[in-house]
Amino acid sequence: MNCLRVGRVLQSYLDGETDEVTARRVAAHLEDCRRCGLEASLYREIQHALARRVEPDSEAVERLRTFGAALLNEGPPAGDGGSEDTAAPPAGA
Repeated sequence: MNCLRVGRVLQSYLDGETDEVTARRVAAHLEDCRRCGLEASLYREIQHALARRVEPDSEAVERLRTFGAALLNEGPPAGDGGSEDTAAPPAGA
C-alpha cells in the first residue's frame, strides 16, 4: 500500500472501520513509512485529547442558555455600546 492509499483510509483505520485485509496493509505501511506513521500518531493524539475532554459545568451551561434566550427575546442590555445604528448621536451633533 502506498502513502496516497493509506491517506484515503487512515481515519477509518484508526476508527476501526476497515476490513481485516486493509487494516493489516495499513498497519504494515505505518511501520515502514515514517511520514504516515507520524500522521497516524497525530490523529491518535487528537482522538485521545477529545476523549479526555471534560463536560462543562451544567450550571454554567444553564446560565448561558438563559442569557442567550434573554438576548433573543429582549435584545442586548441598555448601555452595552450596541450597534452604531441604535447608539445615541454624539454630543453637539
